[in-house]
Amino acid sequence: MTEKLPKTYKDFTSRYQTIWKAYDQLGAAVHQQGPLDEKTRDLVKLGMAVGAQLEGAVHSHTRKALSSGATPEEIRHVVLLALPTIGFPSMMAAMTWVEDELE
Repeated sequence: MTEKLPKTYKDFTSRYQTIWKAYDQLGAAVHQQGPLDEKTRDLVKLGMAVGAQLEGAVHSHTRKALSSGATPEEIRHVVLLALPTIGFPSMMAAMTWVEDELE
């Protein structure tokens, strides 16, 4: 998965190691806090990225969801669930970002 990380992201984690470490620890803490399993957490995070229209995050969370065992059908369902909330054009944009990773 590391090879797909954007150069800007890799540069940030290298240049600002203290900030990255704190951010990474925060992420780990919130993931471990509740009862949701890893796959469910990854699908929820994907849904949030879709709703916020964050292209990079949709790509990243699609890869994470696949890594934690989500099927392409489950991932597509997450995107489809956004349709009544964010609208057809926004949902379709997110679907193209997801399909980039599923191909």
